[in-house]
Amino acid sequence: MAKILIVEDEPNMVAGLRDNFEYEGYEVITAPDGVAGLERALAESPDLVVLDVMMPRMSGLDVCKQLKAKRPSVPVIMLTARGQEVDKVVGLELGADDYVTKPFSIRELLARVKAVLRRARPVPKEQERVSFGDVEVNLRSCQVSKSGKALDFSSKEFDLLKYFLCHPGETLSRDRLLEDVWGYDRFPTTRTVDAHIVRLRQKLEPKPDEPRFILTVHGTGYKFVS
Repeated sequence: MAKILIVEDEPNMVAGLRDNFEYEGYEVITAPDGVAGLERALAESPDLVVLDVMMPRMSGLDVCKQLKAKRPSVPVIMLTARGQEVDKVVGLELGADDYVTKPFSIRELLARVKAVLRRARPVPKEQERVSFGDVEVNLRSCQVSKSGKALDFSSKEFDLLKYFLCHPGETLSRDRLLEDVWGYDRFPTTRTVDAHIVRLRQKLEPKPDEPRFILTVHGTGYKFVS
């Protein structure tokens, strides 16, 4: 059961979020202001923090900055008021994993929570290194080599490869890849996935036009086989 910390000063908002998160099976803890939120986040190690930007005593942006400096692995979803575009950008630059603009649908927030938690799931120790063909991947150090030669990967290319390696043999739809690798609704087109698949194949496959590892499942998506 994942533990979610809600840092929000509006009691009605807190009550609504608590009810919905608990209904989905999450454990919920709360804090009414930024200072208390940072203290609870550091003391209780939640699996995810839902953090309002406009907070008394300490802003959500400051909470995010200090929390990420001390606990960089704790994912944060920030809540911003409509029109606070600068806050969204700053929040992401400070390390926030996603943001939701008020007013929002609870369905959208729950989808983002699930996606962020999946992306933040730690790699099991037995999966620290994965090999297929002449390719070796270190999932913790984010390094990829082919025939002993290091390959240059962008962060998103590596995230996509890692996701495939952690779901071997599973058919993954483009929409699921967009949600889990890029973030819910961050990119509106599945062409983003297809373009990254092409680059992965060019770097990893013996014959990119005849892939052995990253296969197309027509009408559905892609599947990794070793």
